[in-house]
Amino acid sequence: MPLPARKSALMTPKPSPGQQAARSGPAAAPDAAVPSPGPVPGPGRRPARLLALGVIAVLLLAVVVTAAYLTLRQRNTTSVSRPSGIPADISTSLANLMLLSPLPRQPAPGFTLTDQAGRTMALSALRGKVVVLEFMDPHCVDICPIVSQEFVDAYHDLGPLAPKVAFIAVNVNQYHAAVADVAAFSREHALTTIPGWHFFTGPVPALQAIWRNYHIDVQAPNPNADILHTSAIYFIDPQGREAFLASPMVDHTQKGAAFLPAGQLTTWGQGIALVARHLAR
Repeated sequence: MPLPARKSALMTPKPSPGQQAARSGPAAAPDAAVPSPGPVPGPGRRPARLLALGVIAVLLLAVVVTAAYLTLRQRNTTSVSRPSGIPADISTSLANLMLLSPLPRQPAPGFTLTDQAGRTMALSALRGKVVVLEFMDPHCVDICPIVSQEFVDAYHDLGPLAPKVAFIAVNVNQYHAAVADVAAFSREHALTTIPGWHFFTGPVPALQAIWRNYHIDVQAPNPNADILHTSAIYFIDPQGREAFLASPMVDHTQKGAAFLPAGQLTTWGQGIALVARHLAR
């Protein structure tokens, strides 16, 4: 509710009894000398002057602090170190965007699961190809659809090297672990356009063992709750060894919808393709 407008009123000081008597008494003689009062220093002048000086000092301090902050930020920006072990054809800015880090080339934990087409397959069956492995929820409406688009973009960016790369995912939703669930998600997000796509699912104990082996934290309190899980992309070389790890991220609107700016979405697809291309050569 808007406050009522204030009204201004001119106020005059109330005269003292002595002043009233002087005004009502006989008029002073014309030649009477009336001493003119000298300048009386106002009691508020000095505090006001001190207050002004204080404000100026605060402003100067703010300018100095801001300049120091901008200088430090510029130094930090220009001195960002390149992560070691990153392929030369991947820029530092791209590596930082993907949070890309090299892994010590240990054998990737094996598993045998069923994909969206009902085919039971072992991870070792993909030996000889680069494997791009993600963990997805077939009922996810947050980051998983965005990573799916990045996979589709990366497949197209690979060009002639695409047949040497397999894009796969392991189900993280124990309440929707049927083949029909992963098949529906694959169709909805055009992942079936990737010839080497496999969305694996299986018995919940087997899935849970794979999550642990790949350090994927999954929180699924009940079938109606959102599935919270680690978002990680493992790059496995043709010899079956873990080579690189990336961490996809998304932004959210005020209403909670996940998104990535179009430029970043394209860049992520290119980055996935670059890492896979490096391992496929």
